[in-house]
Amino acid sequence: MKTILVIEDEKDLAELVAFNLEKAGYRPLLAADGATGLDKARTHSPDLILLDLMLPGMPGTEVCKALKSGEKTARIPVIMLTAKGEEIDRVVGFEVGADDYVVKPFSTRELLLRVQAVLRRAAPVASAGKIVTVGVIAIDTGRHIVTVAGKETVLSTIEFKLLLILAERAGRVQSRDRLLKDVWGYSYLGDTRTVDVHVRQLRRKLGDASPIVTVWGVGYKVSPARETAPA
Repeated sequence: MKTILVIEDEKDLAELVAFNLEKAGYRPLLAADGATGLDKARTHSPDLILLDLMLPGMPGTEVCKALKSGEKTARIPVIMLTAKGEEIDRVVGFEVGADDYVVKPFSTRELLLRVQAVLRRAAPVASAGKIVTVGVIAIDTGRHIVTVAGKETVLSTIEFKLLLILAERAGRVQSRDRLLKDVWGYSYLGDTRTVDVHVRQLRRKLGDASPIVTVWGVGYKVSPARETAPA
């Protein structure tokens, strides 16, 4: 049974979400503020977090930043729950590491579908244990680890899949639409701006070693990669 942490200060909404998650076969945990939510995330290592943007004391964006910068919590997928639906709010959510974004008011069915989709995307990449290298970057698909010049760099599941797909298709330009479908899934309701935000995050984490090149008006590509068997 997968555990889902709901960080939401509206008590009635939190309990309604928890009730429906339980009916759908999940184990819900509740937290009414950001600090408590962070503590529960670190203690229980949930499979997914539903995070309200407007929280007392510590806003959801800061909670998400803390989650994504923590070694134990960086790979836990996060869905933002918020009354803010403007494009800039969605972009900010993705920039701090959110995997998806649901605007209030939302239907229970929509939320559960988003939860299912994000959990599906967060599933480990099936692999025989190959290592794909691009310059000083090594992508260990068996252990789900990325190293830059021998030093591990923590990536979210989405960032890992995005980098791996670009590396495996090295030398070929990948359109934003193609990446959106292959990384996020055909049923994903977001737009191509999502790809740009996650590429920007990847480049920041990879630093000067980033092999990702923007092909203006089309999409992205990386230089030819090399595959080896793990030692």
